[in-house]
Amino acid sequence: MLNRLHLVEDQLKIKVNIAQRVYPLTIARNEEERVRKAVALIQDAVTRFEEKYAVQDKQDALAMCALQMTNQVLALRAGEQDSESDAANTLEILSSRLAEALR
Repeated sequence: MLNRLHLVEDQLKIKVNIAQRVYPLTIARNEEERVRKAVALIQDAVTRFEEKYAVQDKQDALAMCALQMTNQVLALRAGEQDSESDAANTLEILSSRLAEALR
């Protein structure tokens, strides 16, 4: 029972408005700010698509928004992988140099 109460206390019920539709969500309290920022980013992107391309259908604007944001996530992930690869290469070079210096 205590775990259940603790879980409920850590959760928050909010309503968000995306493309003129209201969605009820239950989220962790510590995620509220990030969720609200995400909603604001989505709303801004939808508005940009509607204005720039004269999109009449909200679903079309949301689809383009999803495509754009997913593309950005994939680019960030690729950058992280490149950084990890660069770090691994640097460590390998340093390890080889250290091994040579210790001989």
